[in-house]
Amino acid sequence: MKVPELTAMLFYCVFLLVIGLYCFLSERKREGSEKEYFLGGRGMNGWVSALSAGASDMSAWILMGLPGAIYLYGVGQVWIAVGLFIGTVSAWIFIAPRLRRYSIAANDSITIPQFLTNRFCTEKKGILIISAIVFVVTYCVYAAASLYACGTLFNTVLGMEPKTAMIIATVVIVVYTFLGGYSAVCWTDFFQGLLMLAALLFVPIMVLLMMNSAEFVKPAAMIPANYWNWFSTGKCDWKSWSDIISGLGWGFGYAGMPHILIRYFSVSSEKEMNKSRIIGCVWFFFILLSACAVGLIGREFIGDSLTTTQDGNTLIFINMVRSVFDWIAGNVGGTVIWVFCAGFLLSAILAAAMSTADSQLLASSSAFASDLYKPLVRKNASDKEMMFAGRAIVIVIAIVAFIIASRPECKGLMDLVACAWGAFGAAFGPVIILALYWKRLTYSGALSGIIVGFAVDALWYIFMSKTGIYEIVPGFIAGFAASVIVSLLSKAPEQTVVDTFEKAQKKIENSEVN
Repeated sequence: MKVPELTAMLFYCVFLLVIGLYCFLSERKREGSEKEYFLGGRGMNGWVSALSAGASDMSAWILMGLPGAIYLYGVGQVWIAVGLFIGTVSAWIFIAPRLRRYSIAANDSITIPQFLTNRFCTEKKGILIISAIVFVVTYCVYAAASLYACGTLFNTVLGMEPKTAMIIATVVIVVYTFLGGYSAVCWTDFFQGLLMLAALLFVPIMVLLMMNSAEFVKPAAMIPANYWNWFSTGKCDWKSWSDIISGLGWGFGYAGMPHILIRYFSVSSEKEMNKSRIIGCVWFFFILLSACAVGLIGREFIGDSLTTTQDGNTLIFINMVRSVFDWIAGNVGGTVIWVFCAGFLLSAILAAAMSTADSQLLASSSAFASDLYKPLVRKNASDKEMMFAGRAIVIVIAIVAFIIASRPECKGLMDLVACAWGAFGAAFGPVIILALYWKRLTYSGALSGIIVGFAVDALWYIFMSKTGIYEIVPGFIAGFAASVIVSLLSKAPEQTVVDTFEKAQKKIENSEVN
C-alpha cells in the first residue's frame, strides 16, 4: 500500500461529501421541494448539465473495461466506442431539446415514467408501476457494477479487501446523494467529468513521451496477427459481423437511459441546452478517443504482461498511471508528491464509478417516490415525506447493489454494465423516440413497448447470448415493433394529447419553466 495514493483518494472522497453537505444546507435554506431535490429546480447550466450527463454515463468501464478490451484484443473492439459516440450525439441533437420541452408541456414531469404518463393525459398507473419496477431492479445491477469497480481499484492499488472498499464507496455515494439530491449529484458529476477527461488525456500523452525517452526499453511481446484489423474481434482470424452489430447496438441505449435523459429535463433554458449539446459531444469524443488510445498505446508500452491473468487487462490504465509518475519521480525527484498525484489521477476511476452510481440511485429514488409511493401508497404525501421515501430507497438499492457486487458469482464490471444498459435501452429507448416524434403513439402502445422490449432483452440474454448478438439489438427492435403495432390497433389519441404534442414542438421561454 502506498500511503500518498491512499491519502489522495481519501481527500477526493471528503471533497465529494463536502459538496453533498453544501447542497443539503443550501436546499434547507430554500425549503427545497420535491422538484428541487429530484430535478434541481430545472436550473442547471449548460456546463454542469453536459458534464453531469457524460459522467453519469461513463462508468468505470471507460477507464478499465474499454481500454482493457482494446489492449487485449485490438482495434476491432472500438466498435462499442463508435456506437456510443453515434448514440450520444444523436441523443443530444434529436432527443434532448424535445424531451426538455415535452417534459414541461406534459404537466411539468420530473421523471421519465411521469412524462410517459402525462404525455397521454391519463390517470392510468400502468406505465408508472411497470417503469418503477424496471428502474429499481435494473439499477440494482447497474449500481453493482460501479461498486465492483471501486472494489477492484482499491484492491489493486492499495491492497484493500474488495468488500471493505465497496462498503466505503457505498457509504460515500449514499451520504452525498442522500444529503444533496439532484444538485449534489450534478455538481459532483461535473467535477468528476473534468477529472476523468484530464486523466484520460494526460496518461497516453505522457506514456508516449516515456516511450520516446532514451531509457525506455520496448517489451518483447507477441502482438496477434489480427490485432490491428478493424473487422476482427481480435479473438480469431475471421471477420465478426456480430461484434460490429453488437458494438454499434450500444448506441441504442442513449434513447432509454433514465439517469441520462433526466439531465435533459433539468437544463435551465433553450440557450443553455444548445451550449450543453456542444460541450457534451466534444467531451464525449475526447473521452472515447483517449480511452481507445490508452488500450492501444498500453499494448506497445507494457506488452502482453497483463494478458496472463483473469481480468488483468482491465488494469492497463492503473499500470500506466503508476509508470508515468514513477518515471517523473525518477527524473525530477520528490517521490512522495508524485505518488500523491498518481493517487489523485487514479481517483478518476473512483470518479467514473461514483458518478454513475449516484445518478442511478437518484433516478431510482425519484421513480420510487414519485411513481410508486405517492400514487399508490400516500396520494397526499408532502414534499418532505416524498424526499424521505426517496432517500430510504437509495439506502435499500445501495445495499442490494453491494450484495450483488460482492457475491463470488458476480461476472465482473463489463458484464454488469452491459446487462443493465441493454435492459434500459430496449425497454425505454423505442418508446421515448416514438413519444417525441410520433403523435399517433397511444398509451397502450407505450406500455406494450416497455414490457416487450424489456422481456425480449432478458430472454435473449438468458437463452440466445451464444449468438454473439448483444441483447439490446433484438430487444430494441421488438419494443419498437410492439409500440407501433399496438398503437395502430388502438383507438387514436384524443385531441388533448395531440394538442400537448404540438405544444411541445415549440421553444419554451425560461419564464414558462417555473
